[in-house]
Amino acid sequence: MPPEPLGADTLTSMRAVRHGKGGALALSALGVVFGDIGTSPLYAMQTVFSIEHNTVKPTPVDVFGVISMVLWSITIVVSAKYVALAMRADNDGEGGILALVALLREKLTRRRTLATAMFLGMIGAALFYGDSVITPAISVMSAMEGLAVVDPGLEELVLPVSVAILTALFAIQRWGTEAVGRAFGPVMALWFGVLALLGVPHIVDNPEILKAVSPTYAVAFVVGHPLVAFVAMGAVVLTITGAEALYADMGHFGAKAIRRSWYFVVFPALAINYFGQGALILSDPSTITNPFFRLAPSWATLPLVILATLATVIASQAVISGAYSVSRQAVRLGMLPRLLVRHTSREEGGQIYIPVVNWILFIGVIVLIGVFQSSSRLATAYGLAVTGTLILTSALFLLLARMVWRVPTWKIVAFVLVVGVLEVTFFAANLLKVVSGGWLPLLLAALVVTVMTTWRQGNDELHNRERELEGPLDLFVKIVSDGRVPRVPGVAVYPHPNATTTPLALVQNVDFNQVVHEHVVLVQIVNENVPHIRHVDRVTVDDLGSELDGIVHVSVHVGFTDSQDIPRGLALAVGRSPELQLNLDEAHYFLSVLTVHAVGTRSLRTWRKRLFVWLAHVAANRTEVFHLPPERTIVMGAHVDL
Repeated sequence: MPPEPLGADTLTSMRAVRHGKGGALALSALGVVFGDIGTSPLYAMQTVFSIEHNTVKPTPVDVFGVISMVLWSITIVVSAKYVALAMRADNDGEGGILALVALLREKLTRRRTLATAMFLGMIGAALFYGDSVITPAISVMSAMEGLAVVDPGLEELVLPVSVAILTALFAIQRWGTEAVGRAFGPVMALWFGVLALLGVPHIVDNPEILKAVSPTYAVAFVVGHPLVAFVAMGAVVLTITGAEALYADMGHFGAKAIRRSWYFVVFPALAINYFGQGALILSDPSTITNPFFRLAPSWATLPLVILATLATVIASQAVISGAYSVSRQAVRLGMLPRLLVRHTSREEGGQIYIPVVNWILFIGVIVLIGVFQSSSRLATAYGLAVTGTLILTSALFLLLARMVWRVPTWKIVAFVLVVGVLEVTFFAANLLKVVSGGWLPLLLAALVVTVMTTWRQGNDELHNRERELEGPLDLFVKIVSDGRVPRVPGVAVYPHPNATTTPLALVQNVDFNQVVHEHVVLVQIVNENVPHIRHVDRVTVDDLGSELDGIVHVSVHVGFTDSQDIPRGLALAVGRSPELQLNLDEAHYFLSVLTVHAVGTRSLRTWRKRLFVWLAHVAANRTEVFHLPPERTIVMGAHVDL
C-alpha cells in the first residue's frame, strides 16, 4: 500500500511555518535574497564601458541609452517577471527553478511534456551551478579592485586578498552561517542606503540624467546604434544577476517580505545608484574605469571598499547556500546521487552544509580567479549563465501557465513579446562572448547535465533490475504469515523506498539465514513538497493487512528542509500500533545495497556506464544519511551488471 497522504489541513499548517514576520522578515530578506543583485553596481557599468565592450562610448547618447536600458531591464525582468508573476508559481511556498519543476511534475500528466520540463530543469540547475562558481569570484574581486582606486600601488594585492577572503569563506561553511546570518540584514540595509547616498549628489549635479527614465532613450539607442546597443546588452544583463534568487528564496521568507524589500528598498537604491553612475560618466568620462568607487569622495573610498567587501561576501554566501539547496532538491528529484547533508543549526532546518558541493565550488572559484584575474574579464563569462537561467525559468513558467493554469493565449503571447524577446536578446548578445569566456558556463552546464542525465537513466535501469530481485511485498508477507519461515527474537528495521516490493536485504537475509526476525519494520522516507513536516504529522503506520504477523510498514514524511533521520522517525511511531511496542535501542538496521559493474550490452554507452558506476560508488553513505547507528547496521545486497 502507498503511504497515507497528508491531509489538506496538515499541509496548510506546514506551509504557514515561516521564520519571523513583518519588518524583521523583510530585513532578513535583504541579506540573503538581494546579496547578488545588490552588488551588481560594483561591476555592471564598469563592464559596459570596458575594453571588452569598447563599442560603447561615454557620450550622452550612449550613456542615456545604457542607463535607460538598465532601468527598464530591471523593471521588466525583476519587477514584472519575477516579483509580480513568477512568485505566484510557488510549490507549497517554495520557489526556484527546481521547485518549479517539482510543481510541474506533480501537475502534468503527459509523459513527453513532463520529460521536457525535467530536462529544462536540469539545464537550469546546471547553469545555476555555473553562476554559483562565478558569483563569488567576480563579486569579491570587484570589491577588492577598489583598493586600486585608493592607491594604484595596491593593485597587486587584489588577487591574493581575494583568494584569502574566499578561502576563509568556504572554510567556515562547515560550522554553518547562523551567527553571520544575523548580521546579513543590517549590513545589506546599510549597503543599500549607501548605494542611494552615493548616487544622489551626482544626480543633483547633473539632473538631466533622470530623462533616462523614459524608455524612448533606450529605443533611440537601439535604433540609432543597433550593433553598439546589442553588444551593450551583453553587459547590461549583469544588472539583473541574482534575479533568480528572488524566486529561489521565496520559501525562506515568503513572497510578501521579498516584495516589500524589493519595492521599498532595493529597487529605489539600485536605480538611484545607476543614475548616479550615469551622471558621473557624463560629467567625467574618465571615470568609466571604475564608476562605482569614483562616486565616493576620496576620503570615503577605503571605508566603501570595506563595506563592499562585506556585501560581496554576503552575496557569495547567499549563492553558496543556494547551491546547497539546489543540490538537495536535485537529489530529491532523482537528478543527482545521494549526497551527505549536514544540518548546521538545531533550530533552522534550512541551514545545511554539503561538503562535496562546497569544495567543488571552492576549487572552481580559485581556478576562475587564476585564469581571468579581473572582474571585467570574468564578466564576459557571467552573462550566459544568467541569461540561460532566465530563459529556462520563463519557459517553465509559461508551461505551467498554459498547461496547468489555462492562461489565455493572448497573455502568453504578451509575456513572450515583452519578457521573452528581451531575455532572448540578452542571451544572443552574450553568445558573442563565447570565445572570450562565455564558453565557461556552457562547459560547466554540459558537464552537470551529463552527470544528471547519466545518473537518472542509470538509476532507472538499476531500479528495474532491483525490483526483479526483490519480488512483491504482499507475497512475502503471506509466506511469513503462513509460518513457512522460522522466526527468531529481535527487531529488524529495513529502510526501503516503497511499500510494494520486498527489501532486498530482507530477501537476502531469508535466503542465507532461513529465518525472519520476530519484529520486522519496513521504513519508507516520503519526500513531501513542503519545507517542513511537524513531528505530530511526520509518521504514518500500516500493518500490511494483519496485526499479528510481526511485520509493519512505517512512512516517515519529510519536507525540503527536514533531515531523513530514520531512528528519530521510528521513535515517533512507537506505540502507534500493537506491533510497534518496541525497544529501538535493541533494533538492528539492514540496508539493501546493489553493487554495480559496468559490463553487458544495455542502453547506456560504456563511458556513461563507468560514470554511473563511479557516481554510485561516491554517493553518500546511507548509514550517515539516515542517521543509523553504525554498530547496529548491517549491509546486505547483490551484484548486478549494467
